[in-house]
Amino acid sequence: MPGSQDFISLFNDRAATDPDRVFARYGGNAITFADLDRASARFAAMLARLGVERGDRVAVMMRNGTTSLALIFAILRAGHVWVPVNAALKGEGLRHVLDHCDPALIVADEEFLDRIAECGARARAPVTVCPDGDDLEEAGGVAGPVPAADDPAAIMYTSGTTGPAKGVIVTHRMLRLAAEAVALSSAPRPGDIYFLWEPFYHIGGAQTLILPLVRDISLSMVDRFSATRFWQEVREAGATHIHYLGGVIQILLKQPPSPRDRDHPVRIAWGGGCAADAWRAFEERFGVEIREGYGMTEASSLTSFNDTGVVGSIGRPVPWFEVRLLDDDGREVKDGRGEIVVTTSLPGAIFPGYFRNPDATARALRPEGFRTGDMGSRDVEGNLYFHGRKGDSVRCKGENVSAYEVEHVVGLHPDVEDSAMIGVAADVGEQDIKLFVQLKPGATEDPGALSAWLAERLAPFQQPRYIAFVDEFERTPSKRIMKHRLSPSREECWDRLAERESIR
Repeated sequence: MPGSQDFISLFNDRAATDPDRVFARYGGNAITFADLDRASARFAAMLARLGVERGDRVAVMMRNGTTSLALIFAILRAGHVWVPVNAALKGEGLRHVLDHCDPALIVADEEFLDRIAECGARARAPVTVCPDGDDLEEAGGVAGPVPAADDPAAIMYTSGTTGPAKGVIVTHRMLRLAAEAVALSSAPRPGDIYFLWEPFYHIGGAQTLILPLVRDISLSMVDRFSATRFWQEVREAGATHIHYLGGVIQILLKQPPSPRDRDHPVRIAWGGGCAADAWRAFEERFGVEIREGYGMTEASSLTSFNDTGVVGSIGRPVPWFEVRLLDDDGREVKDGRGEIVVTTSLPGAIFPGYFRNPDATARALRPEGFRTGDMGSRDVEGNLYFHGRKGDSVRCKGENVSAYEVEHVVGLHPDVEDSAMIGVAADVGEQDIKLFVQLKPGATEDPGALSAWLAERLAPFQQPRYIAFVDEFERTPSKRIMKHRLSPSREECWDRLAERESIR
């Protein structure tokens, strides 16, 4: 079973036996295993000169590129702990991560220095701009033994869509398993090219960095996701596989149709978050097979994957995981929805805990398994289905209203780019629903018309009372909307009940 071997040994073996093999390409330039070996050794020597010791945490706030790639491998090879910092963070969110992880060193792109200085972090770690690897002295190799499989590799802070980010302790074994699961899900062939748009600081990017070590593939990296440039970049890369998360599938579908929509070599799109109604539309328009999966950073990223094409399903668990659906009392749910709870036959496949957060660890790691906080169901053939976060619902008119279900319907409106639903204080009863809407370019705000359209498609208790329009949502690296940043104010937004009263 995979995972018994660390991935750094695999890297060292590849660099020694096949040094000229291409690991990745960036900006049209090839990065061989030998290149990455030399550059990461130089950075490891730099870290040692700066006083970073084995086991120390190194916070990295950098965009995708050859320099950040080499620095990450230097940290991992030297037995330090990589703390990826979301490049979009600022203010309180950035302060929280830097103070909480308490790093020995912060390495950043120059563009982020002011943000780090102004966020108010108490961390006393020195901050340095990462030099180009060519500017560093040659190093003979990386000192010290190869990290053990269950040594911490990273502390990855969760997206924080509903509250302060928690630091997931990710081991070397977990990153290896994440890459193995990607390979199971996406079925690569020797020589395939994976297009990597996702930031290295997200588990989706981090796990893909390990993939060339476990399969005979290479990466084509860009520094960020661009919906308008996406397919052109894919064509230029010759990519056979693309990754999606959050709303990426829907975002690409909403781009203007082009006669070149099928002019690319991509066979498989793998990831999570493809809405059922977008599934076949994407496959038919772009000629790409959807491979939907499900997982969390806490459980080595991928828990299940769908390679049978059952639309809407997140598939079945990878061989080292078992999934049960439990109710709040711990009873197994045979029919209907329950919380997704993950157990493993491979010790170390599930995270050891949240960094410096024993209460959150105790809530997640229970005797019955890892409590994901996600809701799921299973059909008679054993296929799993995802139904959103357990807490991402609103109690309205005596009913639990799933944000996942309401937002799905809103997304079908031809003028809507994206939406988010939250609960706000009600005049009478529990909560009312407030809907935030981002319109497509050129669409006109008409909350009354949108509300009437929704009334034909949603149950009365699912109807948003308040509608607010936004120019753009603040998002996580995986393109999920950061709901805890949305205002619960009932002022300065359209009110369906007030509109009804005014008509009377």
